[in-house]
Amino acid sequence: MRPATVSLRNVTVAHAGRPAVHHLSGEFAPGSLTALVGPNGAGKSTLLRAIAGLHAPIEGQIVTAPGQVALLPQQAGMDRAFPIACLDVVLFGLWNQAGAFAPVRHAQRHRADDALAAVGLSGFGRRPVGSLSAGQFQRLLFARLLVQDAPVLLLDEPFNALDERTAADMLALLRRWHGQGRTIIAVLHDMDLVRREFPHTLLLARDCLGWGETAEVLTAANRMRARRMAEAWSEREEACHRAA
Repeated sequence: MRPATVSLRNVTVAHAGRPAVHHLSGEFAPGSLTALVGPNGAGKSTLLRAIAGLHAPIEGQIVTAPGQVALLPQQAGMDRAFPIACLDVVLFGLWNQAGAFAPVRHAQRHRADDALAAVGLSGFGRRPVGSLSAGQFQRLLFARLLVQDAPVLLLDEPFNALDERTAADMLALLRRWHGQGRTIIAVLHDMDLVRREFPHTLLLARDCLGWGETAEVLTAANRMRARRMAEAWSEREEACHRAA
């Protein structure tokens, strides 16, 4: 896996002109494993979407190479009622490589089958997505991420609402990806998991309150400051402008 860096240069991201992430600068080093943490509404998911190219900053610049980034979104934002088979969901991960309307080649179908098997869904290719449990659906999203084969992986609450076995399986997959040299950024709420598995942490409360080694970032003082900032937020605030 070719190492990949994600650089943020004075990045501000907003919703409808209101700030979600303020003037964030820093770098996710090649092959790093970083937890993105903070209170609800801190801008964590917004930042991931901006890195993925799905939410344009109103200021600053996000530097990644084209085709480097793959995103695993939150389940809560996805419609599972759409009548589609599991294999087709996984094949969507190949659109950037094959084109949206190109016929599916045998090798691509084989890759998708292998990805399903790797996440414990062997034989599920023809199953409708709506028939899956929450844990099975999350495994399916991991399979789609797997076929994308991107050097930068963005995961938005990847273990949320999973049973212990599924969470352990998906964590093992993350360790494997990290061992391959991929740059991984994951939104997480379980601080014990973060301290145990993630060497680096970005603590976000719209502003950056800490970015570096996990033990140095997740201090009681930093977490209290994040909580107080969350309590003081006003949705009426306009996006601010600060010199780079």
